[in-house]
Amino acid sequence: MTVVVVGAGMAGLRTCEALRQQGYAEPIVLIGAEKHPPYTRPPLSKEVLRGEADVSKAILRTTEGLAELRVDVRLGRSAAGLDVDGRRVQLDDGSDVSFDALVIATGATPRRLPGSAFEDAHVLRGIDDCLDLRTKLVEGARVSIVGAGFIGLEVAASARALGCAVTVIDVLPEPLARVLPIDVGRVVRKLHEDNGVVFQLGAAVDTETKLDADVVVVGIGAVPETSCLDGSGLTIEDGVVCDSSLRAAPGIWAVGDVARWATGDSTLRVEHWTNATEQPHHVARDIVTGEASAFETVPYFWSDQYDAKLQSLGRVTSTDEMQVVWGSLDEPRWVAFVRSGDQLGAVVGMRAPGRVMKMRGLLAAKSSYDEALASLA
Repeated sequence: MTVVVVGAGMAGLRTCEALRQQGYAEPIVLIGAEKHPPYTRPPLSKEVLRGEADVSKAILRTTEGLAELRVDVRLGRSAAGLDVDGRRVQLDDGSDVSFDALVIATGATPRRLPGSAFEDAHVLRGIDDCLDLRTKLVEGARVSIVGAGFIGLEVAASARALGCAVTVIDVLPEPLARVLPIDVGRVVRKLHEDNGVVFQLGAAVDTETKLDADVVVVGIGAVPETSCLDGSGLTIEDGVVCDSSLRAAPGIWAVGDVARWATGDSTLRVEHWTNATEQPHHVARDIVTGEASAFETVPYFWSDQYDAKLQSLGRVTSTDEMQVVWGSLDEPRWVAFVRSGDQLGAVVGMRAPGRVMKMRGLLAAKSSYDEALASLA
């Protein structure tokens, strides 16, 4: 039996590792479009971008480390098509790879903007993006960042640390307003303003936009990389649609940024580091045991900006009701509960990593909001 993993990022590598850890001894083929060994992305917007660490900081396994896994690694090769019935993955060099089980871990691709102002704009997704942008972030450079999401804000913090003049532009009224309650966005905006960042919020950009900048960075999210699955017969709707066990079809699973899985009466796709580490272990177990089981998790993400770690546990939207339960939003450290109907929907905190993580059990237990408040007494 041969397992083929398409995508050599964190989710793909962790799948190979998890298979070996769970006793799978048969062939594994790992296919990756980039020539770099598998790497993790968080350092690329922070210490590697600032030049405080070498690219090796981000590498998860060297060539020697990959050899220890006994994996047939094919870097610099992209999947070009998938024959589900024939159990074959076509590669961009015209060859194909047969599989008995397939794990799709192709990740996501950054969105770009049209127009002359954005012809030379940078995005930040991979190592090459990071190294290219790093050469431009010199002291005194005027940097315009379109998008006040996590990537845009982390780049803004790094650029300020390097002495750049930074402006962040977003159509929404506060940073992070797509993913967190608006009050959190106000706190984050103040953090950046205190560090010299200028915001232009409620400001749309279009093909006629002119930016007075030496460097333009676009951080407006990413789209799942599913082009190689065109015509495969798999269901593609903002990701590879899977059942609750992360299975997209018999013998085919998806993990990481590209996976959209059934949970309750809806589907969920999560673009965060922890997702790319948890899902591979779940899928590997299903492959090894042959027994499907529902993937359950408490979504978690964090973002390091300046001296602050912002964390979120659970599922939260920008319109959810938030209540601070420790500290206050006017203080450096705080923790807040987010209500979802009668349930505790999420926990959000800043500079309070221990307190936030202690709340994970409440979310895993699906505690009611009143039960969560009572646990603080």
